[in-house]
Order: sequence, then C-alpha cells, then structure tokens
Amino acid sequence: MRGFLASSTGVTCAAALALPLAPPAAAATSSTPPATSPTARSEAHAPGGTQSLRLAPLARDRAPGTAEQGLRRQDVRQFSLVGVVWDSPATELHGRVEVRTRATATGTWSGWQELETHNADHAADPGTPESASGRVRGATAPLWVGESDGVEVRVRASDAPGTARSGPAAAPLPTGLRLELVDPGEAAPPPTNRARSEAEPSVLPARTALPARTARAARQRAEPHAGARPAITTRRGWGADEKLREKGFVYTKKVKTAFVHHSATGNNYRCSQAPSVIRSIYRYHVNSTGWRDLGYNFLVDKCGNIYEGRAGGVSKPVLGAHTLGFNANSMGIAVLGTYSSKKPSSAALKAIARLTAWKVGLYGMNPRGKTYLKSGGGNLYRKGRKVRLNVISGHRDGFATNCPGKQLYAKLGTARSKAAAYQGR
Repeated sequence: MRGFLASSTGVTCAAALALPLAPPAAAATSSTPPATSPTARSEAHAPGGTQSLRLAPLARDRAPGTAEQGLRRQDVRQFSLVGVVWDSPATELHGRVEVRTRATATGTWSGWQELETHNADHAADPGTPESASGRVRGATAPLWVGESDGVEVRVRASDAPGTARSGPAAAPLPTGLRLELVDPGEAAPPPTNRARSEAEPSVLPARTALPARTARAARQRAEPHAGARPAITTRRGWGADEKLREKGFVYTKKVKTAFVHHSATGNNYRCSQAPSVIRSIYRYHVNSTGWRDLGYNFLVDKCGNIYEGRAGGVSKPVLGAHTLGFNANSMGIAVLGTYSSKKPSSAALKAIARLTAWKVGLYGMNPRGKTYLKSGGGNLYRKGRKVRLNVISGHRDGFATNCPGKQLYAKLGTARSKAAAYQGR
C-alpha cells in the first residue's frame, strides 16, 4: 500500500493467549488454456500449499514487461487466498491487478476483484538481514476469496505518477510476475510431547488481576499504568506451521509505538474463518514474499478476537516486518479486512485499545502520548531522522500509504482514548 493515499475451522471466539510463547484433487484441464503452461511449486501438492503460476502476455506483444499480462480462466487445485508476486522488491508495479475466482461449493464465478498493488511498505527495514536475504520479492497485498478451484487474472500497466507516456513501453510491468494461490490447510495437530503441550497452550483467559498483593504493589511501582492483558489466541491456537518460518527470534529494545494496519485482504470472511485467513497470510508472507515469518506482531478480526502474529513471545519486543522504516521499537497490529470505505467494527476498535493499553503499558508508554522513533529509511523520512509520532499511530504516519484505510485511520483517536482509560489514565 505504498502509493500516497492511493491506494477454521478452529478456535472459538472466546480464544485467548499463551504467554511468550483427502488431498485436493488434481487440477482438471481448463476449457480455456492459459497462454503458457503454468508451473507450480511442489508444495502445492499438499493441503496448506501454494500454487505459483507464471503469468504470460495477454496481447500480441510478448516481450518481457509488456503492458498486459495474466492467466486465462482455468481449473486449479483448491485455494482460498490469492496474490501476485514478482522478482524484485525494489520494483513498483504501476497498474491494476484483478482476479476472478470460482467458488468450490457452488461452481459460480465471482466478478473481477482488485488487489492492492502498493504493498512494499509492509516489509523489513532497509539493510536488515531479513530484507537483504535474497529471497524477498515484490508483491501485491493478498486477497481472501474463500474456497475456490478456478481462477483468472489480468495485470494492466499504467504510467507511474508524475510521468508522461512516451510509448507502449513507458510503464513496463515488473519481470517474473507470478500468481500465488494459497490453501491455508487445516490447523496444525497438537504436539505429541505432553510437556510441550502443557507449556504452550492454545488459549488462556485474559489476565484481569494480579495474583498477590505483594506482586501487585511491585508491578504498580514499576508499571503504574499497564493495562490488563487481553485474551490472545496464540500461534498454536490459530494453527501456525512452525516449520515454515525461520528458526530463532529477533528482538528490538522496547515497544514505544503501535502501528495500526488493515490487512487489505477484503471483508468477505466470517470470524470463524479468521484462523484460516491468518494461516494464509502467514504462508503468503513466508513462501511467496520471502519474509522470515508473518510480518505483523498481532492481528485482530472484526469480532474483536486478538491473535499472536510473529513468533517470539507476545510480551516481548519482537522485531516485525510491518512498517517499512519503523519496525524497530514498535509493534504492528493488522485488523483483518479492508477499511478504505468500510468502517471498522466497534469490537475491533475495543480490541486495539485493550491490546495497546497492555503492550505499550509494559514499556511505560501512554496511549494518548507522543514519542520519537528513528527512521530506518522510507518515502516520508530519510534514514536516521528522529520522527515524532503518536504512541498509537496509523501506518500512513510513518510511510506515504493508504493503510490502514481512511475509515480505520479516522477511528484511531477513539482507540487512543479507550486505551488510556484501560490504563487508568
């Protein structure tokens, strides 16, 4: 979402936190074959896999980077989330990406749906090992479409803002365009080791009170305005496959700012599907875009359920990949959905407030206050500049982007006030 102002089956809704831590049928032959035979990664052959299909020119001009590429309507293995990636994360896609999908349950095709093309601002900071791994790709935001078994995609180039068209190739598309079709699979089975299972439960109730008077007094002296920990679904709770991510964890010093995002995956999901949506985003971030783990530190669904994001411990300052240039000493919270024109639910706003009241409170921060972060480099602030930000900020406060959408951004003042009240301020 980088253009400036441009743009489970599983756990129950009462799920909560753990402290720090028949395979699909083979694709049938399409009645309308694609321009070139797509290739798919071997991972796509198992539930929870990703089909990666190479796009081809749709017009007569078949040179690399031509102004229109895509994939003709065809049958594929089952998937629920779709995105488009390309070779270089430094290359912007100036244009429009649209997909149509066929619902598995009904066999009906959707209308054309647009994918958010400006997504590089959700990424690791420049120069960090994660960004310089050599595995990172350029990518659109992913879109949740539900269980589907047919797809069609078209990518049409347009001129970059501020440029004048001088010919058909004035705004070439990035090289290596591929369509990523993600199947979230089922939730991971419980660990066989009983001790591990007991050490890492899927759910725990929210912590609403301290266990003893002495402990409470000590906590109040050290953290006079820390809010109560809310209920949070752990990675085990939403079914994270821990074999996908890189081993080990990376930490920053503290959490001074919470950046609020929208996932831009669309609003067509049920809250019971949220774990599947998160598993899909996780696979997309790791397997398709090349990040070390899920980019966000936390996610919130429209029913107000909170989910652990990047691994490393929910109370710890885990370094994420959510706000390019400002991942250090911050955390990223993504509300599942797209909130450019749709208003966020009151339940989601309450969840943001409760989560931030607790997490920034652990580091002595006032949700209604201001703080300074040093920029790691971006399109608003040069690397090394100290920037004054709200303790609860929107993604667009650190980067020229539409995220977290106009409607969600407009509600951050409410979230700040509620969070401060939860801290007793």
